[in-house]
Amino acid sequence: MTIHSLLQLLVVIEECKLTKNVVVELELVLRSYKFDFYGLLRQPRPNVDIANFILAGRWPDNWPRTYASKRYLLVDPVARHLGRAQRPFRWRDAMIALKGDPLRRRMEQMMADARANGLVDGYIFPIHGRNGLLGSMTIGGDAVDLSPTELSLFDAVARKAFWRLLELRDEAQSLEEAAKGDVNLTKREMEVLNHLAEGMTSIEISKLLKISNHTVDWYTNSIQDKLKARNRQHIVAIAFRNGLIP
Repeated sequence: MTIHSLLQLLVVIEECKLTKNVVVELELVLRSYKFDFYGLLRQPRPNVDIANFILAGRWPDNWPRTYASKRYLLVDPVARHLGRAQRPFRWRDAMIALKGDPLRRRMEQMMADARANGLVDGYIFPIHGRNGLLGSMTIGGDAVDLSPTELSLFDAVARKAFWRLLELRDEAQSLEEAAKGDVNLTKREMEVLNHLAEGMTSIEISKLLKISNHTVDWYTNSIQDKLKARNRQHIVAIAFRNGLIP
Protein backbone atom coordinates (compact mmCIF):
# COMPACT_ATOMS: atom_id res chain seq x y z
CA MET A 1 0.00 0.00 0.00
CA THR A 2 1.32 3.46 -0.87
CA ILE A 3 1.07 6.93 0.56
CA HIS A 4 -1.52 7.53 -2.13
CA SER A 5 -3.92 5.22 -0.27
CA LEU A 6 -3.73 7.44 2.82
CA LEU A 7 -4.38 10.55 0.75
CA GLN A 8 -7.32 8.83 -0.91
CA LEU A 9 -8.67 7.73 2.46
CA LEU A 10 -8.83 11.35 3.63
CA VAL A 11 -11.13 12.11 0.70
CA VAL A 12 -13.21 8.94 1.02
CA ILE A 13 -13.90 9.43 4.74
CA GLU A 14 -15.38 12.85 4.06
CA GLU A 15 -17.71 11.34 1.45
CA CYS A 16 -18.97 8.48 3.66
CA LYS A 17 -22.62 8.79 4.63
CA LEU A 18 -22.72 5.99 7.20
CA THR A 19 -20.48 5.24 10.19
CA LYS A 20 -20.01 1.65 9.03
CA ASN A 21 -18.60 2.89 5.74
CA VAL A 22 -16.01 5.03 7.57
CA VAL A 23 -14.98 1.97 9.58
CA VAL A 24 -14.74 -0.28 6.51
CA GLU A 25 -12.55 2.18 4.59
CA LEU A 26 -10.34 2.83 7.61
CA GLU A 27 -9.84 -0.88 8.37
CA LEU A 28 -8.99 -1.61 4.74
CA VAL A 29 -6.03 0.77 4.80
CA LEU A 30 -4.92 -0.24 8.31
CA ARG A 31 -4.78 -3.90 7.36
CA SER A 32 -2.80 -3.10 4.22
CA TYR A 33 -0.16 -1.66 6.57
CA LYS A 34 -0.40 -4.83 8.75
CA PHE A 35 -2.14 -2.99 11.58
CA ASP A 36 -4.73 -5.64 12.44
CA PHE A 37 -5.91 -3.87 15.59
CA TYR A 38 -6.96 -0.32 16.37
CA GLY A 39 -9.09 1.88 18.55
CA LEU A 40 -10.64 5.27 17.80
CA LEU A 41 -12.18 6.88 20.85
CA ARG A 42 -13.10 10.01 22.71
CA GLN A 43 -10.99 10.68 25.78
CA PRO A 44 -12.54 8.60 28.59
CA ARG A 45 -13.75 10.14 31.85
CA PRO A 46 -12.80 8.71 35.24
CA ASN A 47 -15.08 6.04 36.70
CA VAL A 48 -17.03 5.66 33.43
CA ASP A 49 -16.93 2.47 31.35
CA ILE A 50 -14.45 3.06 28.52
CA ALA A 51 -16.86 1.31 26.14
CA ASN A 52 -19.02 4.45 26.23
CA PHE A 53 -16.26 6.41 24.51
CA ILE A 54 -15.24 3.99 21.74
CA LEU A 55 -16.15 5.22 18.26
CA ALA A 56 -14.66 2.22 16.45
CA GLY A 57 -12.14 -0.51 17.16
CA ARG A 58 -10.89 -4.03 16.71
CA TRP A 59 -8.78 -5.86 19.34
CA PRO A 60 -7.50 -9.41 19.92
CA ASP A 61 -10.28 -11.59 21.31
CA ASN A 62 -8.92 -11.97 24.84
CA TRP A 63 -7.21 -8.59 25.21
CA PRO A 64 -10.12 -6.40 26.47
CA ARG A 65 -10.92 -8.95 29.20
CA THR A 66 -7.26 -9.27 30.21
CA TYR A 67 -6.84 -5.48 30.20
CA ALA A 68 -9.87 -4.99 32.44
CA SER A 69 -9.30 -7.92 34.82
CA LYS A 70 -5.68 -6.96 35.49
CA ARG A 71 -6.58 -3.27 35.87
CA TYR A 72 -4.02 -2.26 33.28
CA LEU A 73 -5.74 1.07 32.71
CA LEU A 74 -4.05 2.28 35.91
CA VAL A 75 -0.56 1.56 34.59
CA ASP A 76 -0.93 1.61 30.79
CA PRO A 77 2.21 3.49 29.66
CA VAL A 78 0.66 4.46 26.32
CA ALA A 79 -2.43 5.97 27.96
CA ARG A 80 -0.31 7.74 30.58
CA HIS A 81 2.09 9.21 28.04
CA LEU A 82 -0.85 10.22 25.85
CA GLY A 83 -2.00 12.63 28.56
CA ARG A 84 1.04 14.83 28.03
CA ALA A 85 1.91 14.13 24.39
CA GLN A 86 1.30 16.75 21.73
CA ARG A 87 2.36 14.60 18.76
CA PRO A 88 1.93 10.99 17.60
CA PHE A 89 4.29 8.51 19.22
CA ARG A 90 5.18 4.84 19.10
CA TRP A 91 4.07 2.56 21.92
CA ARG A 92 7.63 1.59 22.78
CA ASP A 93 8.54 5.28 23.05
CA ALA A 94 6.08 5.57 25.94
CA MET A 95 8.02 2.92 27.83
CA ILE A 96 11.25 4.82 27.21
CA ALA A 97 9.69 8.09 28.39
CA LEU A 98 8.50 6.42 31.61
CA LYS A 99 11.66 4.40 32.29
CA GLY A 100 12.07 5.79 35.81
CA ASP A 101 8.44 5.33 36.80
CA PRO A 102 7.82 3.42 40.07
CA LEU A 103 5.18 1.34 38.26
CA ARG A 104 7.69 0.20 35.64
CA ARG A 105 7.43 -3.51 36.44
CA ARG A 106 3.65 -3.51 36.08
CA MET A 107 4.00 -1.65 32.79
CA GLU A 108 6.46 -4.24 31.49
CA GLN A 109 4.06 -7.00 32.53
CA MET A 110 1.25 -5.29 30.62
CA MET A 111 3.35 -4.88 27.47
CA ALA A 112 4.40 -8.54 27.66
CA ASP A 113 0.74 -9.58 27.86
CA ALA A 114 -0.03 -7.28 24.94
CA ARG A 115 2.67 -8.93 22.81
CA ALA A 116 1.36 -12.37 23.75
CA ASN A 117 -2.02 -11.26 22.35
CA GLY A 118 -0.56 -10.08 19.05
CA LEU A 119 -0.03 -6.43 20.00
CA VAL A 120 3.69 -6.34 19.29
CA ASP A 121 3.96 -2.60 18.70
CA GLY A 122 1.99 0.32 17.33
CA TYR A 123 1.38 4.05 17.27
CA ILE A 124 -1.04 6.45 18.92
CA PHE A 125 -2.31 9.74 17.54
CA PRO A 126 -3.61 12.34 20.03
CA ILE A 127 -6.56 14.45 18.91
CA HIS A 128 -6.54 17.83 20.62
CA GLY A 129 -9.06 20.62 20.85
CA ARG A 130 -8.84 24.11 22.26
CA ASN A 131 -8.90 22.93 25.85
CA GLY A 132 -6.89 19.77 25.69
CA LEU A 133 -7.11 16.14 24.66
CA LEU A 134 -10.41 15.19 22.96
CA GLY A 135 -9.59 11.66 21.88
CA SER A 136 -7.08 9.45 20.10
CA MET A 137 -6.54 6.76 17.52
CA THR A 138 -4.22 3.87 18.32
CA ILE A 139 -3.09 1.34 15.72
CA GLY A 140 -1.12 -1.83 16.36
CA GLY A 141 -0.23 -5.40 15.54
CA ASP A 142 3.11 -6.34 14.02
CA ALA A 143 6.03 -3.95 14.41
CA VAL A 144 5.79 -1.56 11.44
CA ASP A 145 8.13 1.31 10.68
CA LEU A 146 6.25 4.33 9.32
CA SER A 147 8.05 7.08 7.46
CA PRO A 148 7.65 10.67 8.70
CA THR A 149 5.28 11.34 5.78
CA GLU A 150 3.17 8.29 6.57
CA LEU A 151 3.08 9.26 10.24
CA SER A 152 1.79 12.74 9.33
CA LEU A 153 -0.85 11.30 7.02
CA PHE A 154 -2.04 8.78 9.61
CA ASP A 155 -2.29 11.70 12.05
CA ALA A 156 -4.54 13.50 9.56
CA VAL A 157 -6.58 10.33 9.04
CA ALA A 158 -7.08 9.98 12.80
CA ARG A 159 -8.52 13.50 13.07
CA LYS A 160 -10.65 13.14 9.94
CA ALA A 161 -12.13 9.79 11.01
CA PHE A 162 -12.70 11.03 14.58
CA TRP A 163 -14.71 14.08 13.54
CA ARG A 164 -16.54 12.32 10.70
CA LEU A 165 -17.77 9.57 13.01
CA LEU A 166 -18.92 12.17 15.52
CA GLU A 167 -20.73 14.09 12.77
CA LEU A 168 -22.52 10.95 11.58
CA ARG A 169 -23.50 10.19 15.18
CA ASP A 170 -24.72 13.79 15.71
CA GLU A 171 -22.17 14.26 18.49
CA ALA A 172 -19.70 16.64 16.86
CA GLN A 173 -21.59 19.85 17.66
CA SER A 174 -21.95 19.07 21.36
CA LEU A 175 -18.23 18.33 21.65
CA GLU A 176 -17.31 21.49 19.77
CA GLU A 177 -19.60 23.57 21.99
CA ALA A 178 -18.19 21.93 25.12
CA ALA A 179 -14.71 22.93 24.01
CA LYS A 180 -15.57 26.62 23.99
CA GLY A 181 -14.58 27.42 27.54
CA ASP A 182 -13.93 30.96 28.75
CA VAL A 183 -11.46 29.84 31.40
CA ASN A 184 -7.90 30.48 30.31
CA LEU A 185 -5.76 27.69 31.75
CA THR A 186 -2.09 27.29 30.90
CA LYS A 187 -0.76 24.11 29.29
CA ARG A 188 0.70 22.95 32.61
CA GLU A 189 -2.55 23.71 34.44
CA MET A 190 -4.42 21.62 31.85
CA GLU A 191 -1.99 18.74 32.47
CA VAL A 192 -2.54 18.93 36.22
CA LEU A 193 -6.31 19.21 35.72
CA ASN A 194 -6.43 16.07 33.58
CA HIS A 195 -4.43 14.13 36.17
CA LEU A 196 -6.72 15.38 38.94
CA ALA A 197 -9.65 14.07 36.91
CA GLU A 198 -7.94 10.67 36.84
CA GLY A 199 -7.99 10.65 40.64
CA MET A 200 -4.26 11.15 41.08
CA THR A 201 -2.82 12.72 44.24
CA SER A 202 -0.39 15.64 44.30
CA ILE A 203 2.46 13.24 45.03
CA GLU A 204 1.54 11.01 42.07
CA ILE A 205 1.23 14.01 39.76
CA SER A 206 4.55 15.43 40.94
CA LYS A 207 6.32 12.16 40.12
CA LEU A 208 4.65 11.93 36.72
CA LEU A 209 5.41 15.52 35.71
CA LYS A 210 8.79 15.56 37.49
CA ILE A 211 7.97 18.65 39.53
CA SER A 212 7.70 19.15 43.27
CA ASN A 213 4.62 18.36 45.32
CA HIS A 214 4.40 22.04 46.30
CA THR A 215 4.44 23.08 42.65
CA VAL A 216 1.53 20.73 41.91
CA ASP A 217 -0.40 22.30 44.81
CA TRP A 218 0.42 25.76 43.43
CA TYR A 219 -1.03 24.82 40.03
CA THR A 220 -4.04 23.23 41.70
CA ASN A 221 -4.73 26.37 43.73
CA SER A 222 -4.45 28.45 40.56
CA ILE A 223 -6.95 26.20 38.78
CA GLN A 224 -9.28 26.35 41.77
CA ASP A 225 -9.18 30.15 41.75
CA LYS A 226 -9.84 30.38 38.01
CA LEU A 227 -12.76 27.94 38.19
CA LYS A 228 -14.06 29.43 41.44
CA ALA A 229 -14.17 25.91 42.89
CA ARG A 230 -14.44 24.98 46.57
CA ASN A 231 -12.12 21.97 46.53
CA ARG A 232 -10.48 19.42 44.23
CA GLN A 233 -13.65 17.44 43.69
CA HIS A 234 -15.45 20.63 42.76
CA ILE A 235 -12.61 21.48 40.32
CA VAL A 236 -13.16 18.23 38.42
CA ALA A 237 -16.95 18.62 38.44
CA ILE A 238 -16.75 22.17 37.04
CA ALA A 239 -14.16 21.12 34.47
CA PHE A 240 -16.40 18.36 33.12
CA ARG A 241 -19.46 20.61 33.11
CA ASN A 242 -17.65 23.27 31.13
CA GLY A 243 -15.97 20.91 28.67
CA LEU A 244 -12.45 21.55 29.91
CA ILE A 245 -12.11 17.79 30.22
CA PRO A 246 -13.75 15.92 27.30
